[in-house]
Amino acid sequence: MPDTALTSPTLLDDAGARALLDGYPKPSPLVLAKDIGRIDDHIQRFIEMAPFYCIATSNAEGHQDVTPRGDPPGSFKVLGPNLLALPDRPGNNRLDTLRNLVENPNVGLIFLIPGIGETVRVNGTARLSADPQLLASMAVEGKLPKAAIVVTVRQAFLHCAKAFHRAKLWRPEAQVTRTTLPSLAKMLGDQIGLTTEQQKAAEERTERAYRDGLWAPLPAADTVKVDPPR
Repeated sequence: MPDTALTSPTLLDDAGARALLDGYPKPSPLVLAKDIGRIDDHIQRFIEMAPFYCIATSNAEGHQDVTPRGDPPGSFKVLGPNLLALPDRPGNNRLDTLRNLVENPNVGLIFLIPGIGETVRVNGTARLSADPQLLASMAVEGKLPKAAIVVTVRQAFLHCAKAFHRAKLWRPEAQVTRTTLPSLAKMLGDQIGLTTEQQKAAEERTERAYRDGLWAPLPAADTVKVDPPR
C-alpha cells in the first residue's frame, strides 16, 4: 500500500508556486540564445536522422495528449527553415492527435535518435495535408500515409542529455526484458474485463499488427469484439 503521507501531498497556491519559481537560478545566456526559432543545418540533419518523435497536442478545452510516433530515418521531412512534414501512419484510429489539431493547431515535438542523449525540440502550429506528392515522398514499402502533419515552426532548439544520463536510457544494462511486464493484451484484458478468448484474439491481432500493419491498416474486419463500455 502507498504511504498515506505521499498520497495527499501539500500543494502550493499560486503565490507559493510563483515564489518557488523565483527561487530557481536564472537561465544562462546560452540557454536563452539556443532557441533559434528555425531549422538550421544541424537541426535538419538531426530530424532527418531521427526515427522517433513525440507530439503533444490539446483540444479546444485544453485537454492534452502526447503520442509516440516512429518511422524509418528520412521519413520526417524538412520542407524549409520553418516548415516540417510528418507522416501519419496506421494506428488505433482513436485519432487523438488529429482531432486535437483540428480544434487547436498548437503542437510541441521532441525528436530522438537511438544512442544520442541530446534531443531536438520544436514548437509551432500544425495543419493536416493530403497532398499527393507529399504523401508519395513518405511512402514505405510502397505504402503511403493517409495524411501528413505539416508544422510551421515557431521555436526550434537542441536539448541537453541530462535526462538520458539520469535514466540511463540507452545503456544496455538498463534495458528491461519484455517478459518483465504482461503482454499488452493481458494488461488491457485486466483493465476492461476481456474474457480469456477475447484476450487470445487480442494477442493474435497485436502480433498481426506488429507484423503486417506498420505501414497499411489491417482489414476492418480484423477486430476484437468487446462489450461496449458501461
